Amino acid sequence: MRIVVDILIAAGFFFALAGAKGVIQMPDAFCRMQASTCITTLGTLGVILGGALYAFFVMGSVGTGVKILLIGVLILTINPIGAHAIARGAYHSGVRPDREMEIDDYGRDFDE
Repeated sequence: MRIVVDILIAAGFFFALAGAKGVIQMPDAFCRMQASTCITTLGTLGVILGGALYAFFVMGSVGTGVKILLIGVLILTINPIGAHAIARGAYHSGVRPDREMEIDDYGRDFDE
């Protein structure tokens, strides 16, 4: 079980690191938003699953494992909602992507 936990935590670390690298290298705010939410959420969930398995099977603490899984559920639901709100606010304040968008749903929402 310890090997599975270590693999999940290492995979989570890899995706979190890739998300941080994406935030640095992406050209505009919307691409950075994509890298910071999708990839880092996946990385966080890898660490959460590894931590929950560790709590359940190695520590033998059901309460700690449930708390860790609850944190994972909250991250999974709150992170995309927050990213959407930030992207919508950025678009509303005048921030636009570097290239023209093929589909502009935000422009439709704001009657542009």
